[in-house]
Amino acid sequence: MNFLTKGLANIARSCLTKSIQGNSSQLTRLCAHPTPQGSIVSTANSYIGNIIQGFAQIRLGSTLMQIHLRRKRGIIPKKKKRPLDGRPFSKGIVIKTLIKKPKKPNSANRKCVLVRLSSGKELVAYVPGIGHNLQEHNVVLCKVGRLKDTPGVRIKCVRGKYDLPHVVKKTN
Repeated sequence: MNFLTKGLANIARSCLTKSIQGNSSQLTRLCAHPTPQGSIVSTANSYIGNIIQGFAQIRLGSTLMQIHLRRKRGIIPKKKKRPLDGRPFSKGIVIKTLIKKPKKPNSANRKCVLVRLSSGKELVAYVPGIGHNLQEHNVVLCKVGRLKDTPGVRIKCVRGKYDLPHVVKKTN
């Protein structure tokens, strides 16, 4: 008998006996050495047939083929939440000024504005810095940058562009 077929049979027998302790006698009987009849190919085929029968009797769960056939098909990847549709900046018109309250451990009021972007979306944008003079119908430039502690605020206004001036320095 060929060295390869003996090794294959020994590996299969050890795997089967380790996987099921209760049926070890039956499984070793299935993997017993038959008398070699014919060529090495027929001997290997008989060993492989015995191994397959042993695996068929195990029935611990799904076979690899069953898992492969039952895989989920047509999974559509989740759409990324891009507030500005992948653009770095977007021009918008202020609809209303808002004051938002942050989540639990933080307690400051955040100055925000409701902005209608050039794409037609209406989003809440954060106005960074101390103080602003934004009113209705002012034009602002918005960039992507969410405010972690304030829910629903995913964009920020850019200071120093259009109707939103830079922060004024305090003089003594």
